[in-house]
Amino acid sequence: MKKLFLSVWCLCICIYASAVCIANDVIIPRPSSVVVNDGSYLLKPSATISQKNAKGVQQYFINQVKNDFDVQLKSVSKKANVTIEIDKSADIAPEGYTMSISTKGIYILASTDAGAFYGVQSLLQLMKAGNNGKAFEIACQEIKDAPRFSWRAYMLDESRYFKGEEEVYSMLDEMAKLKMNVFHWHLTDDAGWRLESKKYPLLTEIGGKRKDTQIGGWKSEQRMGKPHEGFYTQEQVKRILAYAKERHIKVVPEIEMPGHACAAIAAYPWLGTKNEVIDVPAEFGKHYHTFNVIDPKVKAFLKDVIAEVIELFDTDVIHIGGDEVRFNHWEEDANMVAYKEEKGFNSFMDIQIEFTNEMSQYIADKGCSMMGWNEILGTNLHADDNIQFAETTTQVAPNVVVQFWKGNLNELKEAAEKGYKLVNSFHSMTYLDYGNKNINLQKAYSFNPIPEGLPKEYEKNIIGSGCQMWSEWTPTVQDVQKQTFPKIAAYAEIGWTELENKDFDSFITRLKPLAKEWKDSGLNIYDFEELQ
Repeated sequence: MKKLFLSVWCLCICIYASAVCIANDVIIPRPSSVVVNDGSYLLKPSATISQKNAKGVQQYFINQVKNDFDVQLKSVSKKANVTIEIDKSADIAPEGYTMSISTKGIYILASTDAGAFYGVQSLLQLMKAGNNGKAFEIACQEIKDAPRFSWRAYMLDESRYFKGEEEVYSMLDEMAKLKMNVFHWHLTDDAGWRLESKKYPLLTEIGGKRKDTQIGGWKSEQRMGKPHEGFYTQEQVKRILAYAKERHIKVVPEIEMPGHACAAIAAYPWLGTKNEVIDVPAEFGKHYHTFNVIDPKVKAFLKDVIAEVIELFDTDVIHIGGDEVRFNHWEEDANMVAYKEEKGFNSFMDIQIEFTNEMSQYIADKGCSMMGWNEILGTNLHADDNIQFAETTTQVAPNVVVQFWKGNLNELKEAAEKGYKLVNSFHSMTYLDYGNKNINLQKAYSFNPIPEGLPKEYEKNIIGSGCQMWSEWTPTVQDVQKQTFPKIAAYAEIGWTELENKDFDSFITRLKPLAKEWKDSGLNIYDFEELQ
């Protein structure tokens, strides 16, 4: 009898553990805690929904259920099958939520709109997993969930190839499903200026067009043989921003300076030190033309552009790039050389840092934070590509957000220990354009934004991570989709899920139905079998 009891007890434990595993193996990104209870709840097509202080999230959920399942939920003010509540006094992290599914109904509680929204995303995934016709059988369970990092980003580069409004909407939808909350929008570079400026219309009239485009890879002599152009009007941007806001996604525009400036200089030649007429280049890579940042007229231009962008985007972060600056034209300019000597600077990079600090202060005065790639810290990351400068004597202001993408990880740790806020986007782990041969799915999933050896007290300064879709070699929407999906799901889980809850086998199990959903919807995703 004792052996029988033990056998039954062990069987029950195994069944319970299996149920927990099944519940955990549904939602991407994986929740913090899932406890499965006996029974299930059948959410019928006639189900009702009520909300307490969550009207916007409720309407989003109703619309999504209609779109995904062709089921029209009915909103009621009384007791309902699904209840979404936002209680600001609840002891729940700002983007966290709890979800209770019992035989009596479904209850989502959060302390913010964002938390409630993410609870809804988890419920939608549970509904897809339990879909039975137009009814949904969901295991009874208690979920407690909150993100590991506050910055969970996807970057789309549209300077190289303009993709258009509909593609941005599609990407925002997929980000929302995965609880990603920052759309980093790379809008200006050498290859094109993609954002309308009311004050400087030539930025798009001239800088938004190029006569031809390099194809076939770096240093290739092949050309596409046709022009490329496109830009977003401010009205289009406003529509995109409203769409993103409904999905609790912050849009961070990147306006490159002082390097990657060819498109702007093609529009207004006086912005460069050479004051020469150039075309928007057909070739990709690092170009020599750089803004003349000691000219008051040029600085006024850049501040005008930033002011216009801040007003349009209504955001708290502006990215100014700052990467891959070639100083050749500065070195050849007598005024720039004299300025360097007058200031007692050791390096032309000191001039870039001084400019960066001035822009950072200007942006801060407008209530925003400035963000830049980690070149703004003053380290030479491109000596292998013939970018040379002496060691700097100045330091970038402490109020900037640094996006780390290249260099020694010790630089990342040192910056964190100095108090800088950092987004870890280390290129060899997060660049989607590198392709699956260089970064396969398992390698992507293994990325930890917190570098090994960083003292615990400084971990809070790593605010998150981003995955980057640079577009030199992805001219079509389909190309971008194939590089992005399904690997974006790995980066979403990196940003959300605590290390102790990550498991690659579980991730693959949960990814398979999502990858099928993406493929069935028409997205050009990379063949799932090839990602193993």
